[in-house]
Amino acid sequence: MRLTRYTDLALRAVMRLAVVDDGPELLTTRQIAESMRVPYTHMAKAVAQLQHLGVVEARRGRGGGLALTDAGRRAPVGDLVRTLESDREAVVCEGAEPCPLAAACRLRRALRDAQEAFYGSLNALTVADLVASPTGPVLLSLGAPPG
Repeated sequence: MRLTRYTDLALRAVMRLAVVDDGPELLTTRQIAESMRVPYTHMAKAVAQLQHLGVVEARRGRGGGLALTDAGRRAPVGDLVRTLESDREAVVCEGAEPCPLAAACRLRRALRDAQEAFYGSLNALTVADLVASPTGPVLLSLGAPPG
């Protein structure tokens, strides 16, 4: 299964926030985008969705920025990916030209089962697990907030 770029950016943002969450300074969307070498507008869209999901919170004012919520830190990765991917089917059988096998196809069910296994295997991990060593130190080396 191939994830969308949007989901990839959202997961990177969550991981980046997970390693700086305990520090005195918060990161901004711009800082995360720069450290991940992606366009700010793309990262901003992903961060907005993460806020909507309650995974990330934005703090305003002096010393403001983004913080990972407790729910975000404990979130099963498979559930997060499923939500970000909008739980899309692996194949599309309907449409303007529906597949002639739709009524008797075993492939669609097999692909759906594989997709569920994919999400299930990711659910064994939380965001906190994703940033354990050696990943966490690498994420921290991407740049600290200006101080």
